[in-house]
Order: sequence, then structure tokens, then C-alpha cells
Amino acid sequence: MKLSANINFLTIPGLASSGPKHWQTLWEKQYPYLFTRVEQDNWDLPVCRLWIEKLQHYIESLKKPTVLVAHSMGCITVAHWAKNYFSPLIIGAFLVAPADVEYSERLSFAEGFNPIPYTTLPFESVVVSSTNDIYATIKRSEYFAKGWGSTFLNVGDKGHINANSGIGEWEEGKIILNQFLEVLNNNSRL
Repeated sequence: MKLSANINFLTIPGLASSGPKHWQTLWEKQYPYLFTRVEQDNWDLPVCRLWIEKLQHYIESLKKPTVLVAHSMGCITVAHWAKNYFSPLIIGAFLVAPADVEYSERLSFAEGFNPIPYTTLPFESVVVSSTNDIYATIKRSEYFAKGWGSTFLNVGDKGHINANSGIGEWEEGKIILNQFLEVLNNNSRL
């Protein structure tokens, strides 16, 4: 992956955090000087207010331009954060497999995430989704992307784009992230 030393990445995992074989964790291990993980106090019983406050805490300590790298419930956390806060240091968001807390019965225990914000994010963003994600249909993911003003990418049958998908380091994701960084660079965000 061609990453710039001029920017940082803030990783925002979803439920249960991202385990040792998840692409977010693998990228953090490969590039520890660029990636920082937002750690939640409770990964198993998400409370929206607490998750966005924790994200804000990390963002307040940023020193350089940063791209948010979110997965699943992390994507929804970013949408809620952007509805409540702003930072000029957040220059983009790489949003992978947003979890549909409105329609997924698997996520009925998540507190305060409904309704999912459907407002344009104040920074460039891309939503990357799969056609067979158990947490959101491809149509719902495209709907989120449209509402957030994000570029939408369908990567085919990749499940929830996590460790269970068998994608390892998710090389395709690195390519997509690099392409996104080129867009940010062309728009003079980097």
C-alpha cells in the first residue's frame, strides 16, 4: 500500500472490535506508525452516545490530517459523529460494510443508533459493500452512500468484508484505499 506520511488513519471497528485476523487489525500491524484504533469501553453492547463520544475523544487529540477507516457499526458511528461534531483534520472516510441497525434483527440490541443519519458527510467518503453481507443488503448500503454523499463500490460476494470472509489482509481494500487517497490528493485535501 502506498501511504503518505502526511496523513494518519483512525480505525473505527464494529461489534466485538476487529479480531486478530481482521483486515483492520492486519493493516494496523503493518503500518503502526500510521494507524490508530479507536478503543470502545464495551465492544459487545454498543451505545451510540458512548461510541461517538469515544470517537470524538480520539479526534480531539489529532495533530495532522486523518482519514477515518471504519467497518460495520463503526461506519454508523462515523455518520452519527459527523451529525454532532466537526474537525477540519478529518479529510475523508473509508466506510466498509456499514451495518444496517435499522433493519438487521441481528443488531436489535444496539442502543441509540436508530435512525441512521442520512445527511451528507462534511468530507470525502467512499462506501465499500458486498452483495451477500448478512448485516445490510447491497441496496441499503447504496442508499447510505447516496445519503452520505459517498462514492459507492460494490465488491461482489465478500460477506461482511471481515475475517470470516476469508480475505486476509484484503489487498483489494488496500487498492481501493489508495485510489481514495488519490481522489483526496486531486481535491487538494492531502
